[in-house]
Amino acid sequence: MISTSGLLGYGFPEASLKAGLTRDPHLIGVDGGSTDPGPYYLGSGKPVNSRIAMKRDISLMLAAAMSARIPLVISSCGGAGGEPHLQLVVDIVRELAREHGHHFKMAVIHAEQPADKVVGLHKQGAVRPLRNAPDIDEATIRRASRIVGMMGAEPYMRALDDGAQVILGGRTSDPAPWAAAAIRAGMPPAPSWYAGKMLECGATPSIPKGHDCLIVGVRSDGIVAEPLNPIRRCTPLSIANHSLHENASPCIHVEPGGILDTTDCTFEALSDRSVLVSGMRWEPQPYTVKLEGTELVGYRAITVCGTRDPMLIGRFDSFIEQVRQAVADKVGGFGLRTDQYRLVFRIYGKDGVMGTGEPVKDAHAHELGIVVEALADTQEIANAVLAFARVSLLHTDFPGRLCREGNMAFPFSPSDVELQPLYRFSIFHTVELADPLSIFPIEYETM
Repeated sequence: MISTSGLLGYGFPEASLKAGLTRDPHLIGVDGGSTDPGPYYLGSGKPVNSRIAMKRDISLMLAAAMSARIPLVISSCGGAGGEPHLQLVVDIVRELAREHGHHFKMAVIHAEQPADKVVGLHKQGAVRPLRNAPDIDEATIRRASRIVGMMGAEPYMRALDDGAQVILGGRTSDPAPWAAAAIRAGMPPAPSWYAGKMLECGATPSIPKGHDCLIVGVRSDGIVAEPLNPIRRCTPLSIANHSLHENASPCIHVEPGGILDTTDCTFEALSDRSVLVSGMRWEPQPYTVKLEGTELVGYRAITVCGTRDPMLIGRFDSFIEQVRQAVADKVGGFGLRTDQYRLVFRIYGKDGVMGTGEPVKDAHAHELGIVVEALADTQEIANAVLAFARVSLLHTDFPGRLCREGNMAFPFSPSDVELQPLYRFSIFHTVELADPLSIFPIEYETM
């Protein structure tokens, strides 16, 4: 099986895909989404990557699949895998079929869940929180702007059984489409799921790392991974390193219907570019899928500025507290309480990356970069709070100040920027299913 990159729209060299076709693959695919970019994309229905970038990647993959007469599979379409994300990719595929005269059967697997459906499953006691997630109630479910289920391998196996050559799936466990194809071809679950763990990120398991194509062969005793670009190679270390990817445990990978246990895996170089991995185990478990839901929190505005005043940098913590108080005094003048907004300062050069978790407490920076964020229930209030914060940063006095004018450098005009609405994950739970297909309807279309 060939994976073209780590995410649909990231791009890949066309020559790598062409090289892969000479290896007679059984399937071409790409993972289309992730929660890595945060909850905004699920909540808003917007794609993670641009339409033009996704169309370029799909165009090459679709042409390759048609010429080789093999399936093309794209999972977690559009980034978050909700209905608007899925339909965006469906529209691109239809458009390419018209433009290039492709003929094929397409399966569209839906992952977005109606609130009534989730409420019903919750009342049955089938919905449980993931670790560190709070319990939810019916109000939380109905307040969600969008809910998706993270499907396993079975919907993709059904679509392949039904003769689909192009399969577009909503939110999906990243390795699931690859595992589906391999298990359906008679391979054991353990190497099939492990293959998916490699393929979900394209050539990321190779060195040098890059968005490129990876080919993985599944055997009864393991998998063989190799990059398709001659400038890259897989090594035992690079493959073992990638096996730790995106899991709380380095060895226990929980998937719908089971656990992939990599505790006893061995990594053997078959050449200077390919690696055999063996020793993985699959332990069946009650069938659960993850639910992801988001809700609207509020509206934001930000400004970016910097200072290299050594006297200010030397007393910056107390200065920020002065700014906070100045903002509170000003917004109080038009009847706004401090609990009606949130003001965040990210100080780069001090603790902008790790915040209070920063272990280096005595750094001596010659300049600081400041990102100020105001959050409120309305955009108008967020804008007002941010404007007060900006002017307070410029003109709040402090002992030893020599500059009597503005004390911050602003790189942009306008200095204040309205952001998109802010969403948060409100549902991060699992649901136990008697039928893995029950909440993932499939539609078929003949081009």
